[in-house]
Amino acid sequence: MAVLEKMRVKMGVFISVVIAIALLAFIVDPETLQNAISMFSSKYDVGEVNGKGISSQLFQKRIDYFQKIYQMTTGQTGSDEKTTEMINNSAWQNEMAQLVIIPNCEKAGLAVGDKELIDMSEGTDISPVIAREANFLGSDGMFDKNKLLQFIQQIPQDNSGNLKMYWDYLQENMTQDRMFNKYITLLQKSTIVNKAQIHQTIEDNNVAYNVDFVVKPIGFAPDSSIKVTNEEIRAYYDKIKKTLKQSESRDAEFVAFEVKPSSEDMTLAKKDIDKVFQEFQGVSTEANMKTFLAKNSDAKFSGTYFKKGDLSSLSEQLDAFAATASVGAVLPVQLANNVYFAARVMDVKAMPDSAFVKQIFVKNNEKEADSLINVINKGGNFATLAAQYAAGQQVPEGQEPGDIGWMTQQYMMPGFEKVLTAKAGDVFKVKSNYGWHIVKVSKVTKPVRKSQVAILSKEAVAGKETFANYYAQANNVVEKCGKDIKKFEQYAHSQKLTLYPVQNLTPGSKKVGSFDDVKELSRWIFENKENEVSPIISVNNQYFFVAAVRKIHEDGYATLKEVAPQIKNYLTMLKTGEHLAQVCKKTVGANPASLDIVANKLGLTVSSQNGVTFTNLTQSQQLDPKFIGAISAAANTNKIVGPVAGDIGVYYFQIKGKEKGAYFTENDAKQRSMQTFANIANYLPQIMAQDANVKDKRYKFY
Repeated sequence: MAVLEKMRVKMGVFISVVIAIALLAFIVDPETLQNAISMFSSKYDVGEVNGKGISSQLFQKRIDYFQKIYQMTTGQTGSDEKTTEMINNSAWQNEMAQLVIIPNCEKAGLAVGDKELIDMSEGTDISPVIAREANFLGSDGMFDKNKLLQFIQQIPQDNSGNLKMYWDYLQENMTQDRMFNKYITLLQKSTIVNKAQIHQTIEDNNVAYNVDFVVKPIGFAPDSSIKVTNEEIRAYYDKIKKTLKQSESRDAEFVAFEVKPSSEDMTLAKKDIDKVFQEFQGVSTEANMKTFLAKNSDAKFSGTYFKKGDLSSLSEQLDAFAATASVGAVLPVQLANNVYFAARVMDVKAMPDSAFVKQIFVKNNEKEADSLINVINKGGNFATLAAQYAAGQQVPEGQEPGDIGWMTQQYMMPGFEKVLTAKAGDVFKVKSNYGWHIVKVSKVTKPVRKSQVAILSKEAVAGKETFANYYAQANNVVEKCGKDIKKFEQYAHSQKLTLYPVQNLTPGSKKVGSFDDVKELSRWIFENKENEVSPIISVNNQYFFVAAVRKIHEDGYATLKEVAPQIKNYLTMLKTGEHLAQVCKKTVGANPASLDIVANKLGLTVSSQNGVTFTNLTQSQQLDPKFIGAISAAANTNKIVGPVAGDIGVYYFQIKGKEKGAYFTENDAKQRSMQTFANIANYLPQIMAQDANVKDKRYKFY
């Protein structure tokens, strides 16, 4: 009894917890309990920073937040895949900013004060975050401070809280942007290039060598006398291990079955378009054609005017027809890329590709617009009037007040379509969602013939029987291999199926090999073990894949086993070069009198190269780096140097002359240093993420 009592005392807390969990499971519904457990389980983490997990529950809240921001700014729900991925990436980048970038900035002693934040939004130092925000742009496309102030004044009256959430979002982004830019500036100001470095850079760029040389190629044939031991491979691996940092990746292979429409499916699509083709020929008005195509075609009516060449990517026949046919002409049913189509020319015009547009915005006052047009027509200066109506707004350098820029059919402000049918110098008024605009077309490109074409199309799609046939082919692969990778490869070869290899596939990849948007395939590869073979992986009812995992590369440093073959090849080439150099030295002898003697003894010829500089190492003219280094290090001209073992051969060379220029100056050296820093700065977030050991596991969930 005493022992039992002792156990009760020691196990009291544990038993209490077990009972509490049991009661919780009884009271709370299973889904809520599962969500609660997932908050504390690393199994449900979408990522990791400095060993601390980012739970899928919390990250989903971040995604929901960005989804709301997207809806508020665009008025769209963002249900398509590309938008969903963009929102997901925005949420992740924000998470990285809060957990990685901003903490690094704060460690450096940086901060953004309240007064500074106000100045970035309402003062003289406007943040680029709000300067490019569409909601705060005026009709001229420039930041309008009044619009921002009106927005801020509306926040207290917004009972939904959406405006406050949006403003908080902008302020957070403004702060993050300013903090990171301060960090970059701090690093830049701390980067000092001393005089010795500048002098060396100038010397390297201004001294060019004219060289005669003889090269004995190493060759690629294996030499049985060259041996590389395991100890040598291990020693070299230990020496370079720090350079072998790698991210998690996979090597895999797969077979693919693309579901294509059968001849029966093609016939069905042809019948579908033939049923409506006669009616299509008789539709003559734009309004009726819009309705007809919306009901009967896979492609809607665009209203775009096409010049010769614009439609060639769809069909050469269609492009040639549109370029020459008259209004009302009809192209009979054609076939291209499993799509049956016909076309009708709705209109033909001579019109420019683009027009340079100026404007004066008068808001909702149409009478004022008419009055200003009269003033302009009587000789009033358009730019002067535009400046008066745009008072207080900054005009970019090189532009005049009122300049909007070049407009095309693809880049057109709604309501401004008339500019592409106007002549240079025309002034007229148009109405947009903003109000009334006085528009001047100052320049147009040369008008060319363009046709407005209505396209009736019906794509042939695989039917159920076709779909089942392709599925059966993929299923045969799965059944024959029995999840054995060797049997999988043997069966693929026996059936002459293409076995697609993929190396170093990264987590979350949507592209696998040459196949785009196949994240289901990518996800399976990362969720399974080495040498495993998949069941059928279906993607968008377009592909069936069967895949096998060949190799797993763990996050961290590449193992000796992974890189041993490459190290062995490198050391073999190195030893071969050194051995060949000794053979050449023995054949040529010490201190040869001329390169001709060297060439004769080695059975080679003398070559020449002018203008060799140390910077050839980074230029497109790729000489052997070790050869260039030896030339730059040689002190004397006319002295024969060699043998020098390079990467591709053994060299004897003679410097025939030096040319010292002065075109590369100290300013050039400093500019190059700044460019180097800018390149490093671009990788700074990636460097910070690597230092924080960031692991992105979103591919498991999204």
